[in-house]
This record gives sequence, C-alpha cells and structure tokens, in this order.
Amino acid sequence: MNPRALRAAGPLILVVAAIAAVIAGLVIGGGAAERFSADPGAFVRWGLPIAKLVVNLAAATMLGALVLALFGLRAQEREFDVALDTASIGAAVLTLSSGAVGFLTFLSSFNPQLSLGAEFGAQLGRFLTQTELGSAWLLTTVLAAVVTILAFAIRSWTPTLLTAVLAAITLVPMATQGHSGDLAGHDATVTALTLHIVAAAVWLGGLLLLVILRPAMEEGRLGPLLARYSSLALAAFVVVAVSGYARTLTSIGQWDQLLTPYGAILIAKIVALLAMGLLGALYRRRLLARAADGAGAFWGLVAVELAFMGIASGAAAALARTSPPVGEVSAPQSTPAEILTEAPLPPELTPARWLTAWDVDLLWVFVAGFGLFFYYAGVRRLRARGDAWPVHRTVLWTIGMVLLVWVTCGPLTAYGDYLFSMHMLGHMLLSMAIPLLLVPGAPVTLAARAIRKREDGTRGGREWILWAVHSRFARVITHPLVAAGIFIGSLWAFYYTDLFRWSLYDHLGHEWMIVHFLLSGYLFVMSLVGIDPVPYRLPYAGRLVTLIVTMAMHAFFGISIMSHSGLMVAEWFGAMGRTWGATPLEDQYTGGGVAWSIGEIPTLITAVIVAIQWSRSDERTQKRADRHADRTGDAELEEYNARLARLAERDRRRGL
Repeated sequence: MNPRALRAAGPLILVVAAIAAVIAGLVIGGGAAERFSADPGAFVRWGLPIAKLVVNLAAATMLGALVLALFGLRAQEREFDVALDTASIGAAVLTLSSGAVGFLTFLSSFNPQLSLGAEFGAQLGRFLTQTELGSAWLLTTVLAAVVTILAFAIRSWTPTLLTAVLAAITLVPMATQGHSGDLAGHDATVTALTLHIVAAAVWLGGLLLLVILRPAMEEGRLGPLLARYSSLALAAFVVVAVSGYARTLTSIGQWDQLLTPYGAILIAKIVALLAMGLLGALYRRRLLARAADGAGAFWGLVAVELAFMGIASGAAAALARTSPPVGEVSAPQSTPAEILTEAPLPPELTPARWLTAWDVDLLWVFVAGFGLFFYYAGVRRLRARGDAWPVHRTVLWTIGMVLLVWVTCGPLTAYGDYLFSMHMLGHMLLSMAIPLLLVPGAPVTLAARAIRKREDGTRGGREWILWAVHSRFARVITHPLVAAGIFIGSLWAFYYTDLFRWSLYDHLGHEWMIVHFLLSGYLFVMSLVGIDPVPYRLPYAGRLVTLIVTMAMHAFFGISIMSHSGLMVAEWFGAMGRTWGATPLEDQYTGGGVAWSIGEIPTLITAVIVAIQWSRSDERTQKRADRHADRTGDAELEEYNARLARLAERDRRRGL
C-alpha cells in the first residue's frame, strides 16, 4: 500500500475493524442485551461500549504520539510539531469521549429520568463527585483536557516529557475501574490493567503516528524512526502479553471457562495481539530497511497490523461490558479482612511461609525484569568491544533486583496489610538494604558507557539519563544534606500523617509508598558512597557526621513507635479479625524494634564503606604525592628546605 494512501486509510481501517469487533463482541457476550429491570435503553446499552472504544483509541493516539516524539524525533522541527498536534487531537477526543462515557455510565447505573431540571443535575453531580466510578471518569476528562492544552501549546523537550507523564497518569483512573465491576477492586487486576492499557497505548499510538508522519518525512530519516519505534513496540508487546495473561488469570478461573462468551471474546483479543506480535517479529525487521524507500510490502503490513489492533481494541471494549466467569461466581465479602483488603485473611505466618507466601505485584516484576535485562545487555556490549566492567557490580545489582522482587511480591507484601511489623521490615529493606545493593551497581555509569550516543539531535536512553542526572532538580535532591533530609523526614511524615492510611486503603498509595522509599533511600546512599556522578559530595568527615545524625534520628523514630501508646491506623490493623500471632499493639511494638535495630544495620554498613573509601582516598593521595616526588626528584622538599634556610639567614643578619 502506498504510504500516502495509508495515511488516509490507516485510521479508517483501525476504526472500522474496532467497531466491527465491539459489535460482534457485544452480540456474543450479551453486553448490550436488554435488562430485565431498570433498562436504560438501547442507546445507552450500545453507546457506552462504543464510547469506551473511542476512549481507548484516543488515549493511544495521545500517549503513543508523545512517547515516540520524545524518543524518535527532534524538538523544534516539523515532525515533532506534527506529533504534538496529533497528541493534542487525541487528547481532545479523549476529553469528549470520557465525558460521554461518564454521562452514559450514570444513565446505565442509575437509569434516571432525563430532564433539564435541577434534580437531574444534582444527581449527576453527586455521581461524578461522590462515587468512585463517576470520580474516575471526571478525573480522566479533566486531565485529558489539560493534556489537550499542553500538547497544543508546547514545543520543547522538558515540557513534552512532563506532558507525556501527565498523559500516562490520565489513563490510570480508567484502569481502576477494570473490565468488570466485580474485579475492579483487586490490586493485582488494577496493576495488570494499568500496565496493559499504558503499554497498548504506546504500541498503537506510535504506529498511528508513523502512518501520519511518513508522507511528510525527509529522505533518510524514516529508517531510524522505524527502528526506534520497533524497539518501543517490542517492549510494549512484552508488557501487554504478560499483563494480559495476569489479567486473564483473575477473570478465567479454569480453562473450560474459555468456552463461555467471555472466553470467546478474550480468545479473539489474544489471537489479534499474538498476530501483531508475530507480524512484528517475523516481517518488520526484514522489511525495515526497504520501508524508508517506500516499500509497499512494509506499509501493507502496517495496514494489516492496524486491522488487528482494531480487533483487539474492539474486543477489549466488549469485554468491559461482559461479565467474566470468575466474577459471576465470586463469593460476597463477609469477613473484616475481606471488607478491608478485598482478600481473605492469610494463614498464620510460619517459617515455611517466609519462602512460600507470594502476592505478586506485576509492576515490580517488570521493573526488576527490565532492570536486569538492560543491565546485562549493557555489560555484554561493553565486553564485546573490549571494555571491562567489574563483576562485583553486576552481582550486587542482581542481588538487589532479586531482593526487590522478594520484598514487593513475597511474604512481606502478603502479610504487610495484616502485620505492622512485616510492613515496617519491608520499609526498612526498601529504603536501606536494597539501595545499598543497587548503588554500587553504578547503573548511570554503565548506561553512559554502553548506550550508543545519538548524532542526529534526537534523544535516546543515554541522552535522557544524562539530562536527568544533570538537571537542576537532580542537583538539589542529590545534595547530601537534602537527600538526608528527605530520607529522615519521610519516616516521620509518612507514619504520623494520613499518608500511611492512604497506602493501606488505596493500591495507588501503596505503589507510591514503594517508589518513594526506594528512591529516597537510593538518593541518600548514592550521595554518600555512590559511584555514579553527582554534582556535589560532602568531604568524608562530613559524610560520617551525616550518617551519625541519621542513625540517631532513625533510632529515635524506632523508639517513638515502640513507646506509642495507641494503635496506628487502629481501624485497619485492629479490625482485621486476626486470631493468630501477636496482638496488634504488641506487633506494632515489634515493628518499632525493627525500625530501631534492623534498620540500623545498613546504616552501619554504609558508615564502614565511607570509612574504607576515606582510607583509600588518603592512600591514593599519598601515592600521587610519592609519584610526583619521584618524578621531580623531591624538588618541592628541597625548595621548602631552601626557603627555611633563607628565612634563618635573614633572622641571623637582623640579630634575632
């Protein structure tokens, strides 16, 4: 297919395939069937899933265009401007369609009598502001409107990056609602859906932008852009496949449930996604070089891929209106633990369950997986060109990533909602032990050496990493005193404010907690003993003083928890109905002891490392002085002695 023809036909192929798929899915799954009671009408039943389909496509256009612009185009050039205009149009459509979905969801959920009166407006207002479902769509609409304005107004690197981050955040409220209300509250489902939606948006939106840009791009510039998109699409495909599988496990309890209407629609979506992955793996690489010359075979492949993407998007919209088999047979929440955590109370924590208890958080599995993959790839590239990389750095980085998975997906997470002591132990490992393993891995230094430098004015991984390291914000937060202040202040601000409560009640708060404590600990350790470059480091004596003060404040925090007379977040830890283990107040006392005792061990190790580095620094300084003396024949010492002799002779002449 001719690229110019595809520019006009590509979006049409996508939309037609998506609408056909959503209609077929609604017919098969009964998502638009008439209700026995309180039926909102055919317009709402059919209009709501189609509006959600438009939301998905518009969100992909918005986010995918921004991401590809950041990693594949040059700022202040026409292609970059076209990408931002495309993102702005996608965000505008998302604003309108999200508002429509919110309104249709209100009609579908409450079946009110349409009118222009104040009562109908008050009902709609309460739905949008006082219910979780309505607030999610209201927030999506507002954020999409902000992205619309920003993407239209900006044209430089940093504002575009911040806009892309906001665009990704805009998709999060959609994921919290899930594909079915029965499953939306489960943390694993929310995480899987968020990753699935964001990765799919980058994949689809990037492909749409390629179709739009191709006729306007100069000779020789399309090939590198296609290669960069191919790398993004490969990473997105991995995330979509794994998160989709995890989501399937929560909605399909047994394989025979694939024979249900929900399973049939799910199979259609899986087949479409696998077909897109195979097309990319088998053909895109082979035709990539010819694509820049306008090879019709490549762009014909793009047309086929757009059709499959439309089928997958339509199937996803249909699944949102189809009850999953697990949701149909799910038991009501009856125990206090199920009401609070939406999961049954786990069995008593035994030594064996320290190794067998798991509550997998897919986000951190991806963080560790990609962290290990790219680190090993960088080491391999260095060694392939004959450069050395210390083995101990690789070993420490690997242990740190494995420990990160164990903390975020193992028994500390599985029991952290029920035992304050387990929560505190996880916190100490996240903020102190894991950074002490990751910082010596020197990932920034490895990236700067291993990632190829771009010469065409675009920004890849190396350029964005170095930009982040040398930004004004990084100069502030990596200052040792600021990093220490964040590290210590976070303890008190988190546990003695409602932030702690937020992390327990809201999965988003839980993820924020992990990110914050991991980064604050990483910055603190890096400012003291890191290998990666930072704008400023204290002298070694100052580092030891900072550590001593930190240890004292840390111990004082642990003692304050131990001496706390009341139960922290009592309506949570005191209301679980747990009949095994220590009482909630005794367990809280144990958690304070963990913060005081176990939490000090990484700090002591850091102090030892600082002392060793100080000693080695003195040795290196002395060796440099000795080598300089050997090269100059002790000229400085002889000059010093001669100067003393002249001063003595002057004093003798003056009669002193």
